[in-house]
Amino acid sequence: MTSHAATAPSLAATQRRIWMLAWPIMLSNITVPLLGLADSAVLAHLPDPQHLGAVAIGAQLFTLLLWSFGFLRMGTTAVTARAAGAQQQVQIIESLQHSLWLVLPVCLLVMTAAFIALPWLLPLMGGSDSVQSGAAEYLSIRLLSAPAVLAQYVLTGWFIGLGKTRIPLLILTLVNSLNAVLDYVLVFHAGMTSDGVALGSVLADYSGLIAALYFARRHGLQSLGIRPPLATLRPLLRINHHLFVRTLCLLLVFAFFTAQGARMGELTLATNALLITALLLISNALDGFAHAAESLTGHSLGQADSGQLRQTLLLTGLNMLGLAAALTLLLWLAGPYLLSLMTSQPELLPQLQRYQHYLFWLPLVGVASYWLDGVFIGAQASSAMRNAMLAAALLIFLPVWWLTREWGNDGLWWAFYAFLLARALFAVNTFLTLWKRPQNFV
Repeated sequence: MTSHAATAPSLAATQRRIWMLAWPIMLSNITVPLLGLADSAVLAHLPDPQHLGAVAIGAQLFTLLLWSFGFLRMGTTAVTARAAGAQQQVQIIESLQHSLWLVLPVCLLVMTAAFIALPWLLPLMGGSDSVQSGAAEYLSIRLLSAPAVLAQYVLTGWFIGLGKTRIPLLILTLVNSLNAVLDYVLVFHAGMTSDGVALGSVLADYSGLIAALYFARRHGLQSLGIRPPLATLRPLLRINHHLFVRTLCLLLVFAFFTAQGARMGELTLATNALLITALLLISNALDGFAHAAESLTGHSLGQADSGQLRQTLLLTGLNMLGLAAALTLLLWLAGPYLLSLMTSQPELLPQLQRYQHYLFWLPLVGVASYWLDGVFIGAQASSAMRNAMLAAALLIFLPVWWLTREWGNDGLWWAFYAFLLARALFAVNTFLTLWKRPQNFV
């Protein structure tokens, strides 16, 4: 792998490129909660609150189910960024075609998982019989959009791999805007309730898919092509398999964390749920630079340019660390105000105040693992991501929780902190290899 020291762009040029890639992703991630906000705002104006509860439960289960298959986005980015860096136009198009062909079997898997899991997951979410009935109706409609959502995962990953991060921003803006309009029309003018909100989301998702395919066509996609043989898909399947195991392990850690909090009482469960929601918002903010790392790392390796690769690693890491420090400072300064926004319940607020310091330090504790995920996706080091996640969960998270379980919720949070740090520590060796011998990843 050549160094291209003489031709590598300046640090300032690389920094500008990172920011150009990162800011649309950050803005896109800010719009993600708007879909749920629009649904809630419309239903909150109906006289019966059960519809709002039904959509809250149904949407949470739908998101959990689909998030398990987020590897479609990451795997497509990994393959596309490498091909784009090497300027292999045929491989760029094939990376999208092959990933789109995977959507059909994955969609069948989603539907099968929904059919098996939802009947016993719904009662676990709580709520009255009418709320659960509404949630089941919502899901029966909302699941119709699964093919569109999964295909959008693929297309979003492709655009990020190409470095066209403004396109996902445009698509998300369209989806969220159309969803809000459809919610209003179907609920207030068509006389529907939670079923109208579900239908509005389905129509918005397919509209987003049409828009994404339009942009893909403008960037070279003419058709899906013929169904690729299994041997051709094997590299993509290998990457996606590793990413699926990694994501499943992460979901199980969150599930275990939630279950242990629930055993300590409803107040602890509610407190942890609010803090984890804040964690997801933090990770969304940091994802802009992580996605930039994915794209630019893949491009640098595709170009066999070690100088550009090291600039990418250095600057994306510094940018993420700086943003994490700013978020920690912001959370510390705005803590009391933020907590009052989270809840107005007098019995819950003291609990949040007691554990607020765990929220304040989360950006700095988690930033290294989020950044390395982005770097490893770009380097197609998906097996290292999987191994680090499994090792952190089995060798660190569970043992630390067991040793500190007598500390109650504090012990649970220390175990979670250890898990986030361990994810990065178990990945250090692979990162150092990438820095010193990037030719091993070409």
